[in-house]
Amino acid sequence: MIDFLKILFGLKKNVPEPSLDLPVVLTPRVLLVVFDPMMNPAGEKLSKFAGWNPVETLINEYIRDITECSAGLVRYQIVERIEINEFPPKIDGFRYTPQTFAEVMRRSSPPHQPDLINYNEFLTRFNILRRIAQREIDEVWAFGFPHAGFYESVMGGPGAFFCNADPLIGTSRAGRRFIIMGFSYERGVGEMLESFGHRAESIMEKVYQRTRPSENLWKKFIRYEQTHPGQAECGNVHFAPNSERDYDWGNPRTVLSRCDDWYNFPAFKGTIKPVNCAEWGGGDIRAHHKWWLSHFPKVAGRTNGIANNWWQYIIDPNHV
Repeated sequence: MIDFLKILFGLKKNVPEPSLDLPVVLTPRVLLVVFDPMMNPAGEKLSKFAGWNPVETLINEYIRDITECSAGLVRYQIVERIEINEFPPKIDGFRYTPQTFAEVMRRSSPPHQPDLINYNEFLTRFNILRRIAQREIDEVWAFGFPHAGFYESVMGGPGAFFCNADPLIGTSRAGRRFIIMGFSYERGVGEMLESFGHRAESIMEKVYQRTRPSENLWKKFIRYEQTHPGQAECGNVHFAPNSERDYDWGNPRTVLSRCDDWYNFPAFKGTIKPVNCAEWGGGDIRAHHKWWLSHFPKVAGRTNGIANNWWQYIIDPNHV
């Protein structure tokens, strides 16, 4: 009761709390669905026809990056890979054909609108809600192509909330929350990490939504020079500590940042140092995102009731 009153009246300081919560290795099970349509009678798939990236290479490198950034706490497992050699249906029933899609790629025709895929059809076709409920899988990765119509990330299940897209309605029978990631084999691992980063931003915003400003460690983590002069920390997905505009990961100007103090979390030591783009890869998207993700707290205990291991929330939104 005394501690409650101290918190209520703002007398209790932002200090780590004793806890038995220990960081454990997470092994989320993934259903991988790849849409790689046939583009000609010879059976040439779109990924090869367009000279885009092999899905297996992207997946292996992405999984390796997430494992590295989480210090080994996250080890994704692909439990099933399904390849569909056709274009997925849009929400209005439209499907590209090899010819109509090639026209869009040549820019002789505009992309179809609405662009969004039919998520209800997708969920039903691959029996996703039942498989989530029976714990056969924990999340879904959908690989497509430009204008395939997938969100970068979207959440379903009971109590689903915004995850870089509005939640999927009518999915409560899954019994628990789950995320569908939308990737493109036309892009690289850096863009995959960007999608994951926006997922992390949405989830951590939710985790700290009821925290008073003075105790909101997520808001502290994402500070950068432009919004908090002289108080830069790690920034966010689009803004490094010294960024002056969106995607400005190659900015050479030097600012002071407390980014490395996050390696001391939750016992901050006031560590501060000058940084510029050389710190996070000189403008490389993948290098910046790995640098940013590697600063996420991943230690035992709780601070003000929130786990000191942020990865458990980002990987499993049922903990939120």
